[in-house]
Amino acid sequence: MPENKSRPPQGQPWENGWAPDTSRAPGTRRLWLAGGMAMATIIACVTAIAISERDSDGDSAAGSTPAADSTVPGLISFATPSGTAPPSGKSGLSTVKPTPEAPHEQNASKPEPAPSKSPSGEAGSPTKAPKPPATTTWRSVRSVNYPDRYWHLSDGRVGLDQVRGSESREDSTFKQVKGLADSSCYSFATRDGQYLRHRNFVLRAEGNDGSALFTQDATFCPRASAYSSGATMLESVNYPGYFLRHKNFVVRLERYDHSSLYLADSSFRLVDGLA
Repeated sequence: MPENKSRPPQGQPWENGWAPDTSRAPGTRRLWLAGGMAMATIIACVTAIAISERDSDGDSAAGSTPAADSTVPGLISFATPSGTAPPSGKSGLSTVKPTPEAPHEQNASKPEPAPSKSPSGEAGSPTKAPKPPATTTWRSVRSVNYPDRYWHLSDGRVGLDQVRGSESREDSTFKQVKGLADSSCYSFATRDGQYLRHRNFVLRAEGNDGSALFTQDATFCPRASAYSSGATMLESVNYPGYFLRHKNFVVRLERYDHSSLYLADSSFRLVDGLA
């Protein structure tokens, strides 16, 4: 039977011929156990936080769903401009969209306050056309946002000028007749028998050549403007959606624009002839 040698006291290892086991540090098993418990605690905490946040997000999304027309914070909303809806009724803006564009010029028109709302709740849109006069009438056309300026024929073109003297009054007075291309609309004639027609999108006076193009170019349909009570917008017959407006004090034909400036520049008052 082998001799059972007792383990020398650890207090004096080298003196008794015994060396300590250095392959394992004291307390290693306890350190592994403590580390495992710490990792388990961290994983449990992270899992609990994730579940709590998910439940919170679900409750928030269910209780605060934005309405269909609301705007989410942080996003830019592109709403339809208020008060600048296209003309309704007979206006061509709801159907035909011609492609030609007017030449670009810098607009020197004076901006005006935003148009007041119409009884329907929408402002700035031509609505129902007034009835044309039953007989020939001499008219002058006055600007709404420049009330001291009228349509004035000079060098064959129509501008927006102040009245100066009797000759200026005569050149600012036109004969309003039934439209050459549409009797429910208007045409404007000068004292020497010419008619105002748009050519190259500029209003000018020319003799009637009897062509279908001329009669259409010289016919404009009135649309009541909500920009100012009693004001009228004049829409081209052969360019539906294009209205006469002043720009750089030149009367021209331009496509309907969703802006209060356009509404002001295209609104006129048909008053009694100055001459």
